[in-house]
Amino acid sequence: MELVRQTEKSSPLAAARLHRQLTVDEAAKRAGLTPDEVDWLEDGRVYRFPSADAALVATLLYASALGIDHREARILAGLPVAPRPLETVARGRRLIALAAAAATVAALVAVLIVVPGSGRKTTSPPAMARSLLPPAWKVEVDVLNGCGDINYTRQVASHIQALAYRIGRVTRAQHFGQAHTVIYFEPGGEGLASRLAQQLGVDSAPLPGGSNPNRLVAIVGCPNVAGT
Repeated sequence: MELVRQTEKSSPLAAARLHRQLTVDEAAKRAGLTPDEVDWLEDGRVYRFPSADAALVATLLYASALGIDHREARILAGLPVAPRPLETVARGRRLIALAAAAATVAALVAVLIVVPGSGRKTTSPPAMARSLLPPAWKVEVDVLNGCGDINYTRQVASHIQALAYRIGRVTRAQHFGQAHTVIYFEPGGEGLASRLAQQLGVDSAPLPGGSNPNRLVAIVGCPNVAGT
């Protein structure tokens, strides 16, 4: 019977409530009114309110609780309503797309760039280039004793191995007298040599030939000479 009674109502306010699939009790709770007051408004029995002002206030509360805007109010009142401009809709979609793109760019910038003063460095081109190098375990390093101290040479080899490089040979160089440790590289291996040299705090230099860019040669200098 309640459903039949609600369906039979034809007032604008009742139509708005039914469009939102609300019962009288639910709509009354939203508006802060009693179910009887909602019935009075939907049935047009405003004389049941204590005064005209009370009826107007109740109507205002009810309409705002249902979320009736100016456009819907004109429709419910049977007044003409201008169609929504397609240009406005398209512009709104473009603005949403632009905002999404801007948010994506901002997120990428936040990942790549650190705010100055945070104690972290921004990503520099050399650092990005090093990140593209093959991993250390794909690089083979021959460690040669260039100063006559084989024990120190083995210590350097152990240090390089601890950095995840593969150690090839650990042997003596053709000649002693190497003043300080140098990382030598074959053509194409400059980036790898620069990375290992920076990790050890030494210099790097090219070899006169070769064809394996993933092979490095560390000629170890004397331990009591700066820069070894």
